[in-house]
Amino acid sequence: VQLQASGGGLVQPGGSLRLSCTASGFSLGEYAIGWFRQAPGKEREGVSYSSVGDRRTLSANSVKGRFTISRDNAKNTVYLQMNSLKPEDTAVYYCAAGRGIFFDGGLDYVFRSELYDYRGQGTLVTVSS
Repeated sequence: VQLQASGGGLVQPGGSLRLSCTASGFSLGEYAIGWFRQAPGKEREGVSYSSVGDRRTLSANSVKGRFTISRDNAKNTVYLQMNSLKPEDTAVYYCAAGRGIFFDGGLDYVFRSELYDYRGQGTLVTVSS
């Protein structure tokens, strides 16, 4: 069982990146998905969430309107499209998968990383000119 995030890199402010989270050994379609990030010297924070089933999404206020989470079940992959990137978006981003993490719990609930069953290795995103 493995989760792997990829797609990070160096991008200028205002630019875009798409991160991918690919699973092996289990089906992402059966799990809620969270994208998290951690910047140097800062606490981990939740960024985007996708529920299982009805696929409703939630985004942190800091990225709302700029980041979009989506799924491709055929590829067993979840994406994080990041637009209008800012220097403060610089962080290691990683994805996590968990069961029983419901949309109705709200932002504070779905971004509790300890609720997730699997967490992948992260990918570094650097936003700088």
